[in-house]
Amino acid sequence: MKLIYSEVAGQLLQLEAEMRRLDLWQSEAPAPEALASTEPFCVDTLTLPQWLQFVFLPRMHQLIERELPLPQQCGIAPIAEEFFRGGATQAGELLKVLTEIDERLQRG
Repeated sequence: MKLIYSEVAGQLLQLEAEMRRLDLWQSEAPAPEALASTEPFCVDTLTLPQWLQFVFLPRMHQLIERELPLPQQCGIAPIAEEFFRGGATQAGELLKVLTEIDERLQRG
């Protein structure tokens, strides 16, 4: 397995752990219709944490397991900064992990 796959896999584990720590992890998946959105980040049907948990993480794990090409640009960190701005959730560490994922994917 190429180094990038193991590095990104580790970052995805950090992301999940941080989402759980912040109590952003859901035990039940949203309705299939919500997951079928064609909008970027499913903004019309999911919150950002839901999108991360039910769309982004499964897709990334699938790419890693099959050693398929990873996206070169995600741009999730800026979206997350906006989502958590002014909210009660202390998302600093979560934003750091997302920034690291964005940067690693961009480096290829």
